[in-house]
Amino acid sequence: MKKGILILCLCLLAAGGCSSKQKHDSQLALIKTTNPEPIELKVRPDNKSIGARVKHDVDSIPEIYDAAVIEGKDEIIVAYKVKHSKRFKMKKVEKNINSMLEKKYPDENFIVSSDYKIFLEAIRLKEEMEADTISKKDASRRFEEIKQLQLEQT
Repeated sequence: MKKGILILCLCLLAAGGCSSKQKHDSQLALIKTTNPEPIELKVRPDNKSIGARVKHDVDSIPEIYDAAVIEGKDEIIVAYKVKHSKRFKMKKVEKNINSMLEKKYPDENFIVSSDYKIFLEAIRLKEEMEADTISKKDASRRFEEIKQLQLEQT
């Protein structure tokens, strides 16, 4: 009897491990670090894209543990997640990020947000672009929607 229960448990454990599907980053974005690559909707000459540099700069801030960057035609959206122990200083963190980005990239316009919804929408847009399920025109439209979402939050 004990042997039968042990075999059943092992079979269920093996079946459970084999059946797990890899979840998309957007499904786990709020509970783990996703570290997404920057999204570039603006076409720039080679080596002129600043999305990767902005992401690297934001990731270097010790209070931040994850950041998503979307480079649009006129603005760059920077959505980030603050470490839980630093959440009481979120205004100061956002101010530091804004001032650092303004200093390093004076010709660019930034929209900086610590809102999880903005971060999640950025991850979803990235996934759709990687899967080729969204056109450039629709991606630009979604960028504008994300931007409006951020403006509504303030």
